[in-house]
Amino acid sequence: MKTIAIIPARGGSKRLPKKNIKLLNGIPLIAHSILYAKANSSIIDEVYVSTDDQEIKDTALKYGAKVINRPARISGDLEPTVSALRNVLEQINNEIENVILLQPTNPLRPVDLLKEAFEIYTTKNLDSLFTVSKNHSKLGKIENNKFIPSNYKIGQRSQDLEPLYYENGLLYISKTKLIFEDKILSENAFPLKMNHIFATVDIDDQNDFDYADYLFSKKQNTF
Repeated sequence: MKTIAIIPARGGSKRLPKKNIKLLNGIPLIAHSILYAKANSSIIDEVYVSTDDQEIKDTALKYGAKVINRPARISGDLEPTVSALRNVLEQINNEIENVILLQPTNPLRPVDLLKEAFEIYTTKNLDSLFTVSKNHSKLGKIENNKFIPSNYKIGQRSQDLEPLYYENGLLYISKTKLIFEDKILSENAFPLKMNHIFATVDIDDQNDFDYADYLFSKKQNTF
């Protein structure tokens, strides 16, 4: 039974045109996730890119991934990621046990993250795992021009806040059976807590891209 990595990458990004093939630190954005997967070949048997875009296909092939053509019916802005994952599994029709989702918009990952995550996943016999990070913000909503705190009381110190976590998007591991149920994570999915600056990178626009580029420039000597 195999473990594969799937990298879903649609064309047609609106906020940052051709985002997935835009050069970050000298190589296309999507290539960072491909290379990360290939560097973990002791865990990952095959790397697949699901896309509807020819330039992304060409780039993925150049960096050693296999390409699955994503149909137009599941390539819209509002289509959930699990649709692309399921389509890959249906097209390759192999004995796949585990799927590792690597989002190209999260190009920076700690070197040992997948190794640590997969060991927990297998040791605990989990059906799904995802990475989370602690949120240190004082959050609230605005109603009728009034700010209403959600996770704290006005005047409360930040260090006294109840710990809250957010899904940082760096890594997901799921059993194939879940994906065929149109799920990536189950209700019992294991939240792997991580405290790393890379978890703050999720590229959606040019500012996010510039931030990632800055972190790359510091990566060799700092992280």
